[in-house]
Amino acid sequence: MSQINHASKRLHHVVMWTLKEEAQGQSKAQNMQKAREVLMSFSSLVPGIELFEVGLKTEGLDCTCDVILNSVFKDEAALTAYQNHPDHLGIKPFMKDIVAQRQCMDFWN
Repeated sequence: MSQINHASKRLHHVVMWTLKEEAQGQSKAQNMQKAREVLMSFSSLVPGIELFEVGLKTEGLDCTCDVILNSVFKDEAALTAYQNHPDHLGIKPFMKDIVAQRQCMDFWN
C-alpha cells in the first residue's frame, strides 16, 4: 500500500455536538453560549491552527446539531498539541456533562 503524501494538504478537525435540554443547572441555550465562548478562547491555543470557527444552531436554518467546531491545522503535530493542551483537556468534563451526542471527523484536504 502506498503512503499518502499530505505535504500540501491541511488537517481538518470537525466536531458536532447535540446538547442536553438542561445540564449543570443551565438551559441548552445557555450551555450552547458557554461552550462557544470557551471553545473560541482556544482559537490560538497552539501554533499551527489555521482556521478555528465555532457555530451555533440557528433557528430557521437546516441544523442537525447544536454546536459545531470547524478547525484546520497545519499538520498532525499541531492537532495533537491542541488535543493534549491542558486548556482543551479542561473543557472535557463540562462538555461531557452537557452533551447528548458527539460526532467527529478528521480529514486531509
